[in-house]
Amino acid sequence: MPSSPPANDTPRPDTPQPGSPQPGSSQPGCTAPPLVLVHGLWDTPGLFRRLEQRLEGRRDPVLVPHLPHGLGERPVLELAEELGQAVADCFGPDQPVDVLGFSLGGVIARTWIQLLGGRERTRRLISVGSPHRGSLLALPWPRRWLSTVADLRPGSPLLRRLNDDPAGLEGVECTSFWCLPDQMVVPSWTGVLPRGSRHQLPVWHHQQLITSPAGLEAIVAELLRP
Repeated sequence: MPSSPPANDTPRPDTPQPGSPQPGSSQPGCTAPPLVLVHGLWDTPGLFRRLEQRLEGRRDPVLVPHLPHGLGERPVLELAEELGQAVADCFGPDQPVDVLGFSLGGVIARTWIQLLGGRERTRRLISVGSPHRGSLLALPWPRRWLSTVADLRPGSPLLRRLNDDPAGLEGVECTSFWCLPDQMVVPSWTGVLPRGSRHQLPVWHHQQLITSPAGLEAIVAELLRP
């Protein structure tokens, strides 16, 4: 039986070529580390265009690596390895970063943080509509053809590794954004990290979490928080 919806916190009140960090400075007095944006399944870095436009000049540098999934046949662990390599190539081996992952991107980011050493350099993890306990929509798809999707089944070996060891997020400040009518994360209220603050956004479907003004306002406020 699905768990009950998480407690809902009120969101805090209140962009560069995809795929490469941009020069510039953050808000005066801001010492935020570089920001890494991780796109979801069947998405591209262009997904974050509106978010980058709102952040332009206020949160730099921003890295938006392209992690091609094909049709969904690449294991999430493999994509997480590519994410880690992209971060190292851009910022070296030690520079702390903040990471925001949308949809599958949140699971990729979490896999890098918990299983591949990313925890040592991640200050904050912001999850937006990510199926951290899987999605019922992934159940019918065989791993032989669609490994990415199969990794998102509830109780998949990957998700069990992540959720059975919450200490893997120790020291990382976590924030989750989700929406009740999410048609991709089913049931929607399971699309949150096991720790940190959780915020339900007033949007009508999955993609609006990262593209609509109602979603972006709360996310931008979080990204600009000292």
